[in-house]
Amino acid sequence: MAPEEAAYKVGELARASGLTVRTLRYYDRIGLLCPSRWTGGGHRLYGEAEVRRLYRILLMRGAGLSLADIGRALDDPDWDLPGAVRGHLASLDGRLAAAHRLRDRLSAMAATLDRADVPTAVEFFEAMEEMAMVDGTVRRRISILVYEDIAAMHDYLVRVFGLGAGPLAHDGQGRCVHGEVDAGDGVIWLHRQAPEYGLASPKALGAATATTAVMVGSVDEHYRRAVAEGADIVYAPVDQPYGYREYSARDPEGALWSFMAPAE
Repeated sequence: MAPEEAAYKVGELARASGLTVRTLRYYDRIGLLCPSRWTGGGHRLYGEAEVRRLYRILLMRGAGLSLADIGRALDDPDWDLPGAVRGHLASLDGRLAAAHRLRDRLSAMAATLDRADVPTAVEFFEAMEEMAMVDGTVRRRISILVYEDIAAMHDYLVRVFGLGAGPLAHDGQGRCVHGEVDAGDGVIWLHRQAPEYGLASPKALGAATATTAVMVGSVDEHYRRAVAEGADIVYAPVDQPYGYREYSARDPEGALWSFMAPAE
């Protein structure tokens, strides 16, 4: 008799992947990652196929793909899991090698400076090349928005504006203190209010001090979705003189958003 396939509860899968239970439930709701079966008590169980699928999702999220694009790619019959793992390993090895080269170069330059000598222009040039290599493979652009209710805003931005659901973090008292959403090739962090740093939600200030602009495939389709979900629209889609079609909306805490695409 064949051994029974391993099954993982949603909490186990969340801890292993670094995601939240809330995110995995959202993936289930949109059909991106559904459990293989349910317990008699109504709890999700994930099998080996779902674990492999989640690994692919995390790989593509790290590459900056939207959840919609990831969903389409997952159905590609030519997907090669061993090749993807090898590619992931090669990418990580490349980042580590670049970081080690930069460290060795900076260590040598520091030793030169300790002798009161000045590194040559060639040494600085080569160090800059190593910095560019590390920066280009490791860093990622992050925007940060401040909110009073991070969990509620996370749900809203995913449900109404269609942003990708990232993880939520809670402190020891169970308060949500950090959230993440994906916006195309970038990630947006949702930050707690922090008076000690002068950080406040637009709701607390009574005004928005900036606009978050997100590029979308179709402005009009995105607009119709947002309207159907009850978004607070500032103005409907319009062709702007700077070459983009866009519309604007406010989220429940008063932050201003613009969704745009190049005008045809």
